[in-house]
Amino acid sequence: MTPSDNHRHARLDALRGAAIVWMAAFHFAFDLNHFGYLQENFRTDPFWTWQRTAIVSLFLLCAGMGQAVAFEQGQGWARFARRWAQVAVCALLVSAGSALMFPLSWIHFGVLHGMAVMLVLVRLLAPLLHRGAAGRGLLAGLAGLALALPQFIAHPLFDSRLGSAVGLVTRKPVTEDWVPVLPWLGVMLLGLLLGHRLLHARRRLMSGGLWEPLRPLAVLGRWSLSFYMVHQPVFIGALLLLGWARGLASG
Repeated sequence: MTPSDNHRHARLDALRGAAIVWMAAFHFAFDLNHFGYLQENFRTDPFWTWQRTAIVSLFLLCAGMGQAVAFEQGQGWARFARRWAQVAVCALLVSAGSALMFPLSWIHFGVLHGMAVMLVLVRLLAPLLHRGAAGRGLLAGLAGLALALPQFIAHPLFDSRLGSAVGLVTRKPVTEDWVPVLPWLGVMLLGLLLGHRLLHARRRLMSGGLWEPLRPLAVLGRWSLSFYMVHQPVFIGALLLLGWARGLASG
């Protein structure tokens, strides 16, 4: 075991790193399928759809917990804005890259787009944590409402590319990734509440030491956005190179 950093929470970083590894494995399987090395249905097969749901949920829980840590540490809006800008720019780059590879189903509101919007909302709501049980209860109620609304409300108004960002659609948009504000804001708010609870009642679960073999996961978790942006170009480039090499060998 090694002592945790007073500024970073190594266990939270490691959890985020584990989510990154899971996501990378999922994306590599998706890429293998796209290039014909696998024959799987990523859109309807529960084995894949439930994995996607679990991976996104874990990412957003970690993001919410990270906001609880930042709020407790008194992170100012200037620092928040710098990190937010990185997420927003990367979201635009994902849209541009996906438009080149999937022109008919490019990513217009994927996980980074959703996070950029939800991070601002969670940041604005975080002061409720200091309003006692009533404030935390209100946050829990908002989380439940966000999770439940798409089950009961849908309108064609939200079926446009812009409107689909809200999540109250009558049909899912044709896109390679879609993480709308509803219901996913509810998951990030639950992460905010969970992080706050752990920091104040089970702080060692967040701030305790980390088993040495897990340290690489913590490092990866600290660089999660950078890894997210480079892993798919690397995977796709490697598979294109493999296809080229196989073509040469067979020719």
